[in-house]
Amino acid sequence: MSQPFIISVVDDDESVRNALDSLLRSNGYTVRVYATAEEFLSSNGPQTTSCLISDVQMPGLSGIQLYEELSARGIHLPVIFISGYLDSLPQASATTLKPIAFFPKPFPCGELIACIEGILVRHA
Repeated sequence: MSQPFIISVVDDDESVRNALDSLLRSNGYTVRVYATAEEFLSSNGPQTTSCLISDVQMPGLSGIQLYEELSARGIHLPVIFISGYLDSLPQASATTLKPIAFFPKPFPCGELIACIEGILVRHA
């Protein structure tokens, strides 16, 4: 199932990036992976991404800071936060940000794909 949607993944953990890249490609998505928020921001990713999956805690800019920077630039992407740290959820919810979803690592792949499909239908 070929789709024109680009899913961008920002995560400092190479194994997570590779796993998400494989999962999303096997579901027909075009995927771009980035090791840092700064790498994503300096690319054409913000302008071409249909849905952003970002780790919450990363060296440099965190996922929340990335979200805030995108908002400050007037770029409003649907964002799914992922995190291996359970205490990241209260931090993310306490902000004025409105992520589409939050998945603690490890997360059920089927639920992530269903979430992405719902996002893309709503934002198409």
